[in-house]
Amino acid sequence: MLPPGAAALVALPAMATGAEPERLRRAFNAAQLAVAAWTAAVLFRRLEGPRLLLGARYPAALLPALVAVLAFCLVNGALVTGVRLLAERRADRRGRAAIALPGPAALLHALGGLLMAVLWQGPYGGFAAVLALLPLSVSAWVLAQGQREWSAHRATVEALVQAVEIKDAYTRGHSERVGRASVLIAGQLGMAGERLRTLHFAGTLHDVGKLGVATELLRRNGPLTEAERRAVEVHPEYGHELVRGIDFLGEAHAAILHHHERMDGRGYPHGLAGDRIPEFARIIAVADAFDSMTSTRSYRRGRPVAEAVAELRRCAGSQFDPVMVDALVAAVDRHGWQPVLPAADPADADVPDIPLGVPEPAPRVSAGGGR
Repeated sequence: MLPPGAAALVALPAMATGAEPERLRRAFNAAQLAVAAWTAAVLFRRLEGPRLLLGARYPAALLPALVAVLAFCLVNGALVTGVRLLAERRADRRGRAAIALPGPAALLHALGGLLMAVLWQGPYGGFAAVLALLPLSVSAWVLAQGQREWSAHRATVEALVQAVEIKDAYTRGHSERVGRASVLIAGQLGMAGERLRTLHFAGTLHDVGKLGVATELLRRNGPLTEAERRAVEVHPEYGHELVRGIDFLGEAHAAILHHHERMDGRGYPHGLAGDRIPEFARIIAVADAFDSMTSTRSYRRGRPVAEAVAELRRCAGSQFDPVMVDALVAAVDRHGWQPVLPAADPADADVPDIPLGVPEPAPRVSAGGGR
């Protein structure tokens, strides 16, 4: 509908939108869209797309439109990747994904744009084209609402994790690594979508119940007495109590409560066995133990990955689900594993204990893994 130069100018209002306050970033976003739109418009014209539209040869215009969409996505993705490479000095998985082929959403919006162009040439002109734009506008609004809700969920989880990390120095980084390892395991099992996101939340929040455990016990470098160990073993119930009112966590509730159960029924807090243990909890149990073994603490060095894997295999079937152990091993072989090992800060101030009113469970045999 517009020449390439005018099509590029359409992207400039993006400088005044978005949540980013930095003018430079907004300017780059607008310029990035302008360059991508200009490239797409030039290709569309070179392939005689406007002539095909004017000649009412709508199906024939699909090919130049598809080429234009592909060019827009590739240019846009290449620019984003270039900025990431300059900022991070390395290529990562997200950067490579940025220059992937357009997905269903991009193709759907492209067809909508082509429909608008056809309607614009008709007897009702721009009025009909604007009416066709309404469904796309509603779709974009719904998508933005979902993104804002997702951001709010992430902020809630991050606030809880930060509270635990302030109280327990060892938990710094451990929570996020367990969430990441849980996602690696689930990816090997074919899990995707909303369940995968919920699992990441569950893995990240698995130790949130430590907010209810005495700070002195969490920071103890040496072994615990039986009574002290029982006090620490209440943390899954504390965690469940803390998050049970957060609806978006879904399956994460049971995972937080049962991530210290064992396949042989000798875990805590309820002594569940086998498949009675929720799937998320069986995944997190392996991820938690793996990161605990490979992480360095103040009183011991972390084990090599190969040694930790051997220990997981030795305990598969009794403590851990063999399926989850195999999935972790395959994921580590494929993606690698390098835990971040932040040093504990001895200057941390004491944090008051939070009584949650959960009764202390009866003594059980220790399940090993993370404390």
